[in-house]
Amino acid sequence: MSDITVLLRAAGQGDAAAVEAVVALLYADLQKLAHSRMRQTGHLTLLDATGLVHESYLRLFARLQKAEGEQGQDFPDRKHFLAYASRVMHSIVIDMVRTRQAARHGGEFAHVTLNTAVAELPPQGDDEILRVHEALAELAEMDPRLAQVVEMRYFGGLTETEIAAALGVTERTVQRDWQKARLFLSMALKS
Repeated sequence: MSDITVLLRAAGQGDAAAVEAVVALLYADLQKLAHSRMRQTGHLTLLDATGLVHESYLRLFARLQKAEGEQGQDFPDRKHFLAYASRVMHSIVIDMVRTRQAARHGGEFAHVTLNTAVAELPPQGDDEILRVHEALAELAEMDPRLAQVVEMRYFGGLTETEIAAALGVTERTVQRDWQKARLFLSMALKS
């Protein structure tokens, strides 16, 4: 059992020092995820990659910590932790976009048409990020694994190999899931 796995289990049991040690050991990986996320959003967030990592840390810390009488989040290994971290970063960016749009009180929004390579292109604006998020939520209702593949690849920047390991499936399954998800998203975003 690796040191990270032991620390993740200790963190799930409420050990605050273990949580800090996990983040310290995986900080470079979290930075990589954040850089990937920031490349996709460009200037759309007020955070830089370091800010996104730190905001993610606060949410991850809260999730790992055990409240009185409750079990904290349990991550079996590094890959599962990073997959969850990519979802947290996605959530942070979506929250920021929604907050900014709410502050606008309506304004005119440009209509964006996407092709079938939507999941490989960086979002162009707040509306597009929210449309992708809504389509992803619809996809998650139909097939949760397809949505996980999109989140890990599109929002987390993980490779097919890393996704396959995190989900416990083959790389070929991830490739098929990615193709299905892209087709669904392109159809959902055209409407």
